[in-house]
Amino acid sequence: MRSSAFKLFRIRGGVHPEGRKQDTCGQPIRELPMPALLRIPLQQHIGAPAQPEVRRGDRVLKGQLLATSQGLISAPVHAPTSGVIKSIGKFPAPHASGLPVRTITLEPDGEDRWIDLDPQATPLHLEPDDIAERVAAAGIVGMGGATFPSAVKLGLRERFELHTLVINAAECEPYLTCDDRLMRERAHEIIDGIRITLHGLQVNKALVAIENNKPEAIAAMTEAARAFDEITIVAVPVRYPMGSEKHLVQTLTGKETPARSLTADIGIVVHNVATVRAIGEAVRFGRPLISRVVTVGGGAVHEPGNLQVPIGAPVEALIEACGGLREEPAKLLSGGPMMGQPLPELRVPVVKGTSGILALTTAEVASKPTMPCIRCASCVDVCPCGLLPLEMANRARNADLQGAADFGLMDCVSCGSCSYVCPAHIPLVQYFNYAKGALVEQQRAKHKQEETKRLAAARAERMERLAAAKREAMAKRKAEMAAKKAREAEAAQAAEADDAATEPTDAPVNKLAEPQVGT
Repeated sequence: MRSSAFKLFRIRGGVHPEGRKQDTCGQPIRELPMPALLRIPLQQHIGAPAQPEVRRGDRVLKGQLLATSQGLISAPVHAPTSGVIKSIGKFPAPHASGLPVRTITLEPDGEDRWIDLDPQATPLHLEPDDIAERVAAAGIVGMGGATFPSAVKLGLRERFELHTLVINAAECEPYLTCDDRLMRERAHEIIDGIRITLHGLQVNKALVAIENNKPEAIAAMTEAARAFDEITIVAVPVRYPMGSEKHLVQTLTGKETPARSLTADIGIVVHNVATVRAIGEAVRFGRPLISRVVTVGGGAVHEPGNLQVPIGAPVEALIEACGGLREEPAKLLSGGPMMGQPLPELRVPVVKGTSGILALTTAEVASKPTMPCIRCASCVDVCPCGLLPLEMANRARNADLQGAADFGLMDCVSCGSCSYVCPAHIPLVQYFNYAKGALVEQQRAKHKQEETKRLAAARAERMERLAAAKREAMAKRKAEMAAKKAREAEAAQAAEADDAATEPTDAPVNKLAEPQVGT
């Protein structure tokens, strides 16, 4: 149902960038033609990379497991279509660094044959643990960009007292409309996924937050949820970064999530709208996460739109399906223009967290030279986390990482609002991301050093215990040898005494009895 009288709470800061969604929001989702090759990275989620279960030359079916998860924070990957494994090796990642990551290359056979699936006609009758297991096995991660394994979130019910599920359908980044189209076209599937997720979390209330510049999506979701009182559709103000989960929760509930804490600490779990649809597909039909909707936009693209894309498809295939490029893009991004990652080249693949591919023109980027800070405090006014970006940037620029951390660096969500309003065009977020990475690296090095010391101390202690045990064993052996020698000496003396006591004495000679020679 929709609640027009739902009470909302104001959050601090935020900006209102131009939406630029008009080129794609009216375009229905189209299926991307299957590329000649799919390159499926084993690291497309937060946590440990997946471990391959196939080898070069293997024939696989659509949905077949290609690599298993490693540890709690990880996710498996599956074949987006049927075909042959051509190689398992390094390939450039869809990341600003462009560094290669371990990747499975799949050549589609054109048959698109599924494995035997395990559907569940009554998913709401499953135990919550069974739902979490199915979600984990399907390789579902957060599809809003965070790529956190969804099964881990479902397991939060065991650690926290949960009462509300929040569905993040704000989609506040400019250009991106993939979630908008998903809600317009597949609202009933989303609602089904929400109900299954509610059951998996064992909570009875869901709030679906949609920015009020998406009236068609709001109407479609309201109609699909009409029969379910536990689901409320809430229109939230158009304000960036409304899609930040902590700020969305604060808007809906008035509760602020403590620093360095989870929203689960205040009883709330947040899932992206595409993620809950994937959960429904996995639990009800047994389908793993092997494709997603991606917005392809930007002024450099001939025909912007939304595509249903198999995981592993190259970015160049998406752009080609949208008519190619009008001109050489000034910037190529994965995600939105505020928080998206620059892409190193067009060959990199789409992954589970790819919400958009943007090819922006020089006019859209509008890069300007950086000027000295004029201390206007505009960045302070718009920071949704209540931080002091100018102070953090000053310390990061001067390599004072701890000073930046003292001003709340690790609480920054890297939304880019400060950079957006800075009249001096200072790349504040770049400073923060650099400083965060350097600080994490320092912490890792410190942890490694401390762990090395701990292991060295443990080894020294272990070697000392072994040496002490060896000395004790040698002393014990020496004592046993000495005792044995003493026993042997004592036994020898006793034997000699016995021999002396039993030896016969010489008898007297009777000369008369001796025979006389010659008589």
